[in-house]
Amino acid sequence: MSTAQLAGQAVDVTGGWTPHIWLGAPAPGGLALPAAHPTMAWLYSPRGVFLDEECLVVADSGNHRVLIWHGVPEQDEQPADVVLGQPDGTTEGPAAGGRGPERGMHLPTGVLVHDGRLIVADAWHHRILVWDEVPRRSDQPPDLVLGQPDVSSVEPNRGAECSACSMYWPYGVGIIDGWFYVADTGNRRVLGWADGIPDSPDVPADLVLGQPDPSSREENRGEQVGPASFRWPHDVTGTAGLLLVADAGNHRVVGWRPLPEADRDADLLLGQPDFQTASEFPYGPQRGDRFRFPYAASLDGSRLAVADTANNRVLLWDDLPTDGRPADAVLGQPSFEANGENRWSSVERDTLCWPYGLCLHGDRLAVADSGNNRVLIWRRA
Repeated sequence: MSTAQLAGQAVDVTGGWTPHIWLGAPAPGGLALPAAHPTMAWLYSPRGVFLDEECLVVADSGNHRVLIWHGVPEQDEQPADVVLGQPDGTTEGPAAGGRGPERGMHLPTGVLVHDGRLIVADAWHHRILVWDEVPRRSDQPPDLVLGQPDVSSVEPNRGAECSACSMYWPYGVGIIDGWFYVADTGNRRVLGWADGIPDSPDVPADLVLGQPDPSSREENRGEQVGPASFRWPHDVTGTAGLLLVADAGNHRVVGWRPLPEADRDADLLLGQPDFQTASEFPYGPQRGDRFRFPYAASLDGSRLAVADTANNRVLLWDDLPTDGRPADAVLGQPSFEANGENRWSSVERDTLCWPYGLCLHGDRLAVADSGNNRVLIWRRA
């Protein structure tokens, strides 16, 4: 039934997940508008999030900064401990409010901590920033910049033609089986380095996935959509022997098993009936096996979460759906058919408006609820 009811009883579609912590502006019943001046507790259109036992990292994209909480926040509206990309917690604007790109950012998106290193996709500076340790003091410069020849350069594709060393709007990052991956969205491809994070911006990627060669950058390879093409590859996730890519512009998630060592067709498909289809599913009612602009995916063990962004929901599978089956749970909506922004009602603890990023870690799920200017941490009972 369209209202997810059976015999007069509401059906629980959450799979046991409940909202736990709300970070950002308080707005029960209303809209969480950003502050006129940033604080260490308020957010503006966050688009990326990372969570583990040691820290929470949020790409506070609209404020052109990254916020870090050491440890998992334990209360609503808890202020962050560290800010990067701005000189302090009250400054905003691209490139550190005009100070420059050396310590500034322009629309940071994907964030990741791996083996103690912090990785940030500084999307509109067309580069990846790396800190050798998760910073414990604010305004700390990165130790490594990838995608640009130096820390001051911010031109798309290094101011030249597309290459295996350059980037254009990189939005997502991931490390899987020792490979370091970048969703190089503006070049409609995924880059991969077999030996992990390179130690220099001049080390070319070992893998260019989604294009016939390192200099090509057309949507879907300049052809119709297929199993070896992307429109907007926006996020990467995976586990041993499996790479998943959220191909937002084609309204799908595609996967490779085993990990591709060269450009080749995908083996796994979610969100579309076949590899030759890239239709945006009708505005409503929705289904548990279709997407509208899925901007993020997170795989933890065999459990998969997908941010079905334009449907204002998160879909969850308890086991990787290699058969394309519908999701086991949906967050942010009362049913699998519904898709309204904040349920076409008001901002509540269990509503979503354009969830843009997420991170699944054990019994916790952090969601960058971009349209509500907040991050929600959900817990599974």
